[in-house]
Amino acid sequence: MRIVNLTLRWIILVTSLFCLLVIVIPLSASHWDVNSIIRVGTRYSKGDVHGSEGYDGQFNLFIAQDPRPEGLKSKLDMPAYRYQRILLPLLARGLALGNYLIIPWMLIVLPLLGQLLGTFFVYRVLELFQVPPFYSLIYGLGAGYLLSIRLALAEPIAFAFVAGAIYFFELKKYPISYLLFALAFFTKEVTILFGASFLLYLMVEKKYKESITFFCLAFLPFIIFQFWLFNEFGKFGIGSGGAMATRFEVIPFMGLIRIARYSLIYFLAMAITFLPLVIVPSLWGVIISLRSIAKRDWNPIGFSLLLNSLIMFFLPFSTYRETGGILRFSCGLTLAVLLFAAKYHNTKVLNYSLFWLVYNLFLLKGITG
Repeated sequence: MRIVNLTLRWIILVTSLFCLLVIVIPLSASHWDVNSIIRVGTRYSKGDVHGSEGYDGQFNLFIAQDPRPEGLKSKLDMPAYRYQRILLPLLARGLALGNYLIIPWMLIVLPLLGQLLGTFFVYRVLELFQVPPFYSLIYGLGAGYLLSIRLALAEPIAFAFVAGAIYFFELKKYPISYLLFALAFFTKEVTILFGASFLLYLMVEKKYKESITFFCLAFLPFIIFQFWLFNEFGKFGIGSGGAMATRFEVIPFMGLIRIARYSLIYFLAMAITFLPLVIVPSLWGVIISLRSIAKRDWNPIGFSLLLNSLIMFFLPFSTYRETGGILRFSCGLTLAVLLFAAKYHNTKVLNYSLFWLVYNLFLLKGITG
């Protein structure tokens, strides 16, 4: 037990160090200007149509500063889409007690804390699966997660809730698991892929009472919220992205292939770069999970791998054309592959997944620039 505790402390320490580096370096270089992390543009903050665009973290800031929908329509590129990720802004506002000066710092600190919490839960799940918890660093130092911390985004918190939900589900503490899934949905809607996988498992196993409870605690509030968003903003929140987003594709990986229409060189660079991160793991994920299902080896981890792999086939061009966008969207795939490989003690895939840490090289420019 002492060795296990020391290992956990070491993994949390290493994760903490890297999480701190990705925010402390740019903050110190900018004389501790929070805008170096949150990146507020004048187009939405001041209504200047010719102003700077900023980045997604600014929308969390606007919502946290004043959550009233009527005052946000001009400050959000896609109001319903942004507002559905309400939990992080509300947490930041609550912990800052509504103080405008403290809110930006809460938006910076909360994703970091979320990543540590998520790493803790992944560590515990790997323990349950009886594989070396060292592999939890694949999650803790995942490039998509660290990039999200660098930009004050919700992915680390959202997937921390997912990891916690999976941990408590494995312990058969279902109500806690369902509530954590609900929190994940309100943090980042893509986590519904994991929730849907676990709901599907319960239904396939004919655990109808648990299915209904899960649906009512996690899915129903989010569905009701979507109709509220429609009433407030005239659209549902679920979509393919913010401003300039394109639709989900029908042909597999067409979102990536479309890049070639604009630049063959850039397409080749993106295809080669993301072959190990996206294409190979998602192809493997679909094949291996379908094999598992065909053998009637039904489990929620397998269903999670299938859905998180399939979604990569049909991501829009607007996601594939942006390095940061595809890194962030790969967070779910990273977690699904890691947990599936751990559950089936697939050491080759676990070792292969360590290669994903190389993608943190993409953060160097963002940290120093």
